[in-house]
Amino acid sequence: MIRARRARIVATLGPASHGLDQIIALARAGADVFRVNFSHGDHPGHARTIANVRAAEAEVGRPLAVLADLQGPKLRLGEFKGGRAELEKGQAFRLDRDPSPGDQTRICVPHAEIFAALQMGADILLDDGRVRLKVTNFGPDFAETVVTSGAALSDHKGLNLPGLAIPIPALTPKDRQDLDFALTQGVDWVALSFVQRAADMAELRQIVQGRASVLAKIEKPAALDALDAILDLCDAVMVARGDLGVELAPEDVPVVQKMLVRAARTRGIPVIVATQMLESMIHAPTPTRAEASDVAGAVYEGADAVMLSAETAAGDYPLEAVTMMDRILTRVEHDPRWPELMQAEYPVEDADADALVAAARRAAEAASTACLVAFTTRGQTALRLARERPLQPTLALTTRLSTARRLALAWGIEPRVIEEITDPEDLARIALEQAMILGLCPPGQRILILAGLPMGSPGAANILRIAHAPSLR
Repeated sequence: MIRARRARIVATLGPASHGLDQIIALARAGADVFRVNFSHGDHPGHARTIANVRAAEAEVGRPLAVLADLQGPKLRLGEFKGGRAELEKGQAFRLDRDPSPGDQTRICVPHAEIFAALQMGADILLDDGRVRLKVTNFGPDFAETVVTSGAALSDHKGLNLPGLAIPIPALTPKDRQDLDFALTQGVDWVALSFVQRAADMAELRQIVQGRASVLAKIEKPAALDALDAILDLCDAVMVARGDLGVELAPEDVPVVQKMLVRAARTRGIPVIVATQMLESMIHAPTPTRAEASDVAGAVYEGADAVMLSAETAAGDYPLEAVTMMDRILTRVEHDPRWPELMQAEYPVEDADADALVAAARRAAEAASTACLVAFTTRGQTALRLARERPLQPTLALTTRLSTARRLALAWGIEPRVIEEITDPEDLARIALEQAMILGLCPPGQRILILAGLPMGSPGAANILRIAHAPSLR
């Protein structure tokens, strides 16, 4: 099963979509990566879901990736008497550590780290910004505030401190248990929530030890101040626009998205644009035209993947959502101006290791070139090709199923598993065979082959070859 598009689709699994038949249908409709959200569910249920993805992979004949998304710390309020309180603009409101039920004048915040991060005049956002407070006084276990934007507030709503770094680790005890479980299940990607500093990703990498690829979810503005150091430790990055949008002004979110996509493309790591992409399809069979334009914008920027969350996890139309996403991506990539717009911010060739890959992309511009073939061990050669955004399909051939699955997230890559090659003279024959079997190289066309010697040794590609498919005449 070959994709007719380069951008990839991440579909979140949940009550509406975790069955085997449903996952097979989603994969055939266009889903490339399946997200398992550890904010919900339990380990036995997640094990069944992951097993269903593996069974679906065998059914569709295409590598499918599993992305384990860790919950991260959740900063929430305590409980109110009667379950809710009405806060009005201009009134005083106190946050403290007292566990007794709150009322219209105060509420418990069971997180000492919140008070440690406060500053005079700082804003505090409650319930995704529906209620806004301004700090007038604070101490180690309390904060006196004034309500600047009021609304009804109920139990356990979330809390955000825009512009402030909270001294709390990104990996909670729950995350550590979930991570250990996910790694025993053989997931392909692990996404870390609440990343604020490079040390968060360093800790994750140390625990994972290469058993999966690691991804940073950029959902805290504090992460933007340490972005380069964070990306140095990432295999991919996610633009988590929903959480970013709570602490950033709405007009800043598109600018940050564009900046993050550009930074990831420059580094050659996959980037996912996520949150509210087709949100109306949670309860409607078609998206709004604004949502379709939003998805298209990510494709024009050259994002590797776009993500569906509640649309596929708990919505009424999970299959229709993936189908619609596939249609939008495919339509954009048929726009004659799409290549020009996508490459408008093409990264400068700044690494000697990429010189051969860049040469392959330029050579592939010849009309007779049907596809590129990358022999890769850990996926780096294929990812370097994806960084160049060639318009021809890129077939990534690897002896490692884990590598093929991880590459399912990357732009334009068709990953497949092959037997080990010991003789370099077999490269052209095997590349042509695989390209022709998958319908990527018609008779009489040529392919460009990238590989590295010695065979099977991870490292930069050092061979570029041309091979021609035999003509029918």
